[in-house]
Amino acid sequence: MAADENVSIPRPEQNWRLGFWSLIATQFQGAFNDNGLKFFVIFLILGTHPTDSQKDFLVFVIGNLFALPFLLFSMAGGFLADRFSKRNVAIATKIFEVGAMLFAMYAFTQGNSRMAFAVIFLASTQAAFFGPAKYGLLPELLPDKLLSWGNGILELTTFLAIIAGAVIGPLLAQTFHGREAIAGLIFGACSFFGLTASLGISRVPPADRSRRFRFNIFGDLRKQVQLVRPDRALHLAIVGNTYFWFLGALLQFVIVFYGREILHLDETHSGYLQAALAIGIGMGSYAAGLLSAGKIEYGLIPLGAMGMSLFALAISFHGLTFLQVLLLLGALGFAGGFFVVPINALIQRRPEENHKGSVIAFANFLSFVGVIVASAIYSGFTHYLHVGLASFFLWTAAMSLAATVYVLYLLPDSLLRLLLWISTNTLYRLDAQGRENVPARGGALLTPNHVSMADAVLLIASLDRPIRFLMFRGSYEHPLVKPFAKIMGVIPIAADQGPREMIHSLRLATEALKNGEIVCIFPEGQMTRIGQMLPFRRGMERIIKGVDVPIIPVNLDGVWGSIFSFAGGRFLWKFPRKIPYPVRVTFGKPLPPTASSQEVRRAVQDLGAEAFARRKKHMHTLPESFIYSARRHPWRFAMADGQRPKLSWFSALTGALVLARRLEKQWHGQEMVGILLPPSVPGALVNYAAMLMGKVPVNLTYTVSNDTLASSAQQCSLKTVITARVFLEKVKIQPPAETIFIEDIAKDAGFGERVAAALAAGLLPARAVARFAGCHRPASLDDMATIIFSSGSTGDPKGVMLTHYNIASNVEQLHQVFMLHADDRIMGILPFFHSFGFTGTLCLPAATGLGVVFHPHPLDSRAIGALVSKYGVTMLLATPTFLNAYTRRCTPE
Repeated sequence: MAADENVSIPRPEQNWRLGFWSLIATQFQGAFNDNGLKFFVIFLILGTHPTDSQKDFLVFVIGNLFALPFLLFSMAGGFLADRFSKRNVAIATKIFEVGAMLFAMYAFTQGNSRMAFAVIFLASTQAAFFGPAKYGLLPELLPDKLLSWGNGILELTTFLAIIAGAVIGPLLAQTFHGREAIAGLIFGACSFFGLTASLGISRVPPADRSRRFRFNIFGDLRKQVQLVRPDRALHLAIVGNTYFWFLGALLQFVIVFYGREILHLDETHSGYLQAALAIGIGMGSYAAGLLSAGKIEYGLIPLGAMGMSLFALAISFHGLTFLQVLLLLGALGFAGGFFVVPINALIQRRPEENHKGSVIAFANFLSFVGVIVASAIYSGFTHYLHVGLASFFLWTAAMSLAATVYVLYLLPDSLLRLLLWISTNTLYRLDAQGRENVPARGGALLTPNHVSMADAVLLIASLDRPIRFLMFRGSYEHPLVKPFAKIMGVIPIAADQGPREMIHSLRLATEALKNGEIVCIFPEGQMTRIGQMLPFRRGMERIIKGVDVPIIPVNLDGVWGSIFSFAGGRFLWKFPRKIPYPVRVTFGKPLPPTASSQEVRRAVQDLGAEAFARRKKHMHTLPESFIYSARRHPWRFAMADGQRPKLSWFSALTGALVLARRLEKQWHGQEMVGILLPPSVPGALVNYAAMLMGKVPVNLTYTVSNDTLASSAQQCSLKTVITARVFLEKVKIQPPAETIFIEDIAKDAGFGERVAAALAAGLLPARAVARFAGCHRPASLDDMATIIFSSGSTGDPKGVMLTHYNIASNVEQLHQVFMLHADDRIMGILPFFHSFGFTGTLCLPAATGLGVVFHPHPLDSRAIGALVSKYGVTMLLATPTFLNAYTRRCTPE
């Protein structure tokens, strides 16, 4: 078998798909052939009408013939997978399988049962050699973040192939009775398909060309035991894999006779029970791969084990119907999928590259030891101890429960990871990027920003490696925290400790790094109270001094505003804005251990800018935000001005809908609409109405000449401008297009109009509300939201086109920087043609549900001061010129 001498490992991020799906197709065909042949031979011999004792002996012999090659050849398969290219090994096994199928055709033609047994042995031999290469290829073909998903797909398709083989095998035996060579030809054609599919697997280099084959299988086994024993997670994963295959084989034997003797089913319905278990395992495996979210989530292992215990116990009860048993077996299999996917991923990822094939082969060897032990236990318990079939499910429940307790005793952090996995996937929607920057082995120092009390939980949920945190001793000593902190190996530290105790804590962190562990320190030294990242302290430099491990900058984005942050001026006691709450965790490129705290802080800041761009998929357009705010806070104060003392958000939405429906004819066919109104309630409602209709509101500058105004209108191809008569009399300018007066549009709104608008505002989905307003194509975040014009002091005015994403991003930033609370109110004195006026006093209140008080004259200091006092305004957006006037003329509090 020639090794690929000049082959580089493919870059899995780019071209993994063809190689991966070729491997899946190859594996599907192999599993189908193996099980199809097994059941074909079983039913071929059953056609000779053997006695009951002969049937039991037949099941025992075929089961052991199927498992024996894995005991004999798994270690040799592991050697080949390490010594040669795993792709070449896969192709060679498929060539061997084609030869075995040619022998099968001859054996079936002769009608010789001993030769049929030999066919099963040869097919299983091929699978024994293929197994280590198959599982070893997954981490070489897939990016790390897809390894659990890939295992889920592999298990799903494998069990679908097993089901197909279990169905097709007996069908072929019945259809081609007396013409068995045709069935052999069909299996041969499938093998040729598998050989063709294997050629599509990506080329990979040998893991260890220098490895020598050992003829002493027991010596090789002893070596593997010594190799995996130091890695507790790996050797427990191998034990768990052995238990899974032992349990699967035992249940396969039990289900065959349980259906016939307890439920009194025919062969077809008994097959449905087998299919339910297999489909459950496949679907559970696929679900576990998805829920692992790009990492190995070994917190799913105790969840799967507990599920197997629960459902096996339920099946052990007497008096169950066929449908109940069918559903419970499916649920049992689903829990088994949760159990086995992270175990397989651990076995594939934990070993060193040059030992991966042999470790996988060792796991395969032990798994089929479990299969043979299951066969022996079933025969011994039924024939000699006369144990009832239902009792096997009770024993399964007891064994799974005992296994769960044992795993939790040895790896207590797996239970904590399970609890954290449940909580983070319930309260948060986690988007973790850059996990590949965290080394799979060896030490590393994580340096995230500190935003909330949930930061450590989010980091644990983002990685599949244990993390040792440095924690403030006051938090560590809390009775609800300390037991979990001890399990996680947290290092307590406090600023009020003496120098000796402080140095001791830092040395513990340094030793952990030297021992190859991941350590996390929050370099700010405290949680932010303002939503912004604080300066980094130099404790991290002391920890990593003299240790050659990378520093991994980490950014936590979107956490500010959650119930565990200080947003709103308090922890915990506030309602979450959204469940699940979207959070982004970004791991940056490794920095050298000599990087200063300032350099690390800059890297974390840069990651924050990257993470903010990922918020886009959770953002809403301006009209959507307006609708959601009005529904979330329908009776909260929304806006007021000198003429209108109070308007709630629901009333604002209703009023905007009434205006939109009345403006539909005047604005028909116009993409952009001109608005010439000062900051006021009518001006705000007209802008909201335009957005709801899918129009682009262009707020025209009314402090420029008529020529400049006309230039702005011409650039936007404005056909109409909506304004107010009273306002035009004061500004003395000429609207540059057909004039629509707000007084005419708003007057005499009928009761029916208002009721219809109120019902639409309260009951219809957001898109339907927009259609009610006259919107024919809902806006997207990348669509234009408005155009802001310059004053034209250096020539024609220049228009800046702002999208919904531009405005929504600025709104989020304003909300976080100024730490706005529900009882805050904004003073809106800047005109809507000003970028701050449009963003800060028109869109910010609509998106956040804050109140705003408008006044059309920014230099009317006394009136503005009176409005601030009357409405309890807490935020004022203004220019320095205006602020100087307010400080001189407003009455001090």
